[in-house]
Amino acid sequence: MDPAAAARPRCPWWVPATVLALTVAQLAVAQWWPGIERFADKAFGARLIAYPLLMLLVPALWWWSTRRRGPRPPVPYGAFALVMAPFLVDVTGNSLDLYDTVAWWDDLNHYVNWLLLLGGLGLLVAARVEPPWAVGLVVTGLGAILAIGWELGEWYTFIRHGTERSTAYEDTLADLTLGTLGALTAGLALRWTGERRRSAG
Repeated sequence: MDPAAAARPRCPWWVPATVLALTVAQLAVAQWWPGIERFADKAFGARLIAYPLLMLLVPALWWWSTRRRGPRPPVPYGAFALVMAPFLVDVTGNSLDLYDTVAWWDDLNHYVNWLLLLGGLGLLVAARVEPPWAVGLVVTGLGAILAIGWELGEWYTFIRHGTERSTAYEDTLADLTLGTLGALTAGLALRWTGERRRSAG
């Protein structure tokens, strides 16, 4: 193992575990606590199933891909926490009613959440990308694909039968743009930090 990498502080296991627990707790309240208007018509029943599964998907894939390696590399809890964080941010924004009370919250949410998500995914894949300058392209492209998938999921779960159909087109274009910009920021940051580590090493 690279001595410099070994010396860097590592994220403890309880950070992603806490992110997961806080997300599930808020989803449970939204689904089963009656009379909270801000949770109405936002498919929290589907989110209660989908969000934990999506949050655990990357750790499960990492475990599966490394199960036959010997010795297994250190568990990237920091990357897992970054991947899980957008789900917590989204649910907390609904719990605090930020989507309906802060005009710019949804836009900021899409940018920052894709920055976090692709920062985590990028940490997992960057070391395997060659040449190193392609890291930004790979992370940005992956972010754009995931943004499209997310918007399709939003449309299917609640927009097609909801009250937002009249503005869905413009909102979707804005969300795709901001999500891709967040992924681009993550990709550039990963490339920059990777170059610094190679220079230092």
